[in-house]
Amino acid sequence: MKSKLEMYELPLFPLNVVLFPGMPLPLHIFEERYKEMMADCIREGQPFGIIHLEESIDDGTPMIGDITVGCTAEIAQVQPLDQGRMLIMAIGRERFRVVEFNHDKPYLVGLVTPAPLDIENEVAEQEQVEGLEPLMIEYLNKLAIVGNVDVEAHQIPSDPEALIYMAATLIQLPTADKQAFLALDRASDLTRMLQRSYRQELSLMQTIPSQDIGIFSLN
Repeated sequence: MKSKLEMYELPLFPLNVVLFPGMPLPLHIFEERYKEMMADCIREGQPFGIIHLEESIDDGTPMIGDITVGCTAEIAQVQPLDQGRMLIMAIGRERFRVVEFNHDKPYLVGLVTPAPLDIENEVAEQEQVEGLEPLMIEYLNKLAIVGNVDVEAHQIPSDPEALIYMAATLIQLPTADKQAFLALDRASDLTRMLQRSYRQELSLMQTIPSQDIGIFSLN
């Protein structure tokens, strides 16, 4: 992990998805600029960054808006396809904040600084996380009833930060809400927001038939 104050250049992949540390992300790479990006990352053994894409203009140029917080992605697996395309499996690693965007290459590059989650009081945060965990488990169990998630596939981590990011990954909310989670710097703020979101989703699930839960919970 890089120092919090260290700035470095990071290839950026704008997507309509929000990546969290520890989250797997399968990608099909087919655009020329992103084929070049992945080739550069693989050759140099470096990660790339996922940053939430708000929209694109007609020529395909990504419009990032005011979003400056993203998550690095480490390439874990690569499956080459024809015409230079590839399937990759990436894993979210650490939050970053973009200081400056660079458009000199075919793909977007950011001058970024690491932005690790700030855990101010480990004892207090552990207590908060212990309040979040049962909400997440109850939520997953309800989704399992309608087949939206395989609960057995998710092992609950003991590390508080890993559990927080798992909770942020698994709750099925619009990407704008997910980006709001990722943008929070303090673990205590993120945990409180997640607890509130899980309670709201669980309350919603109580008001609709179980067979319709998936319809109302998904993006």
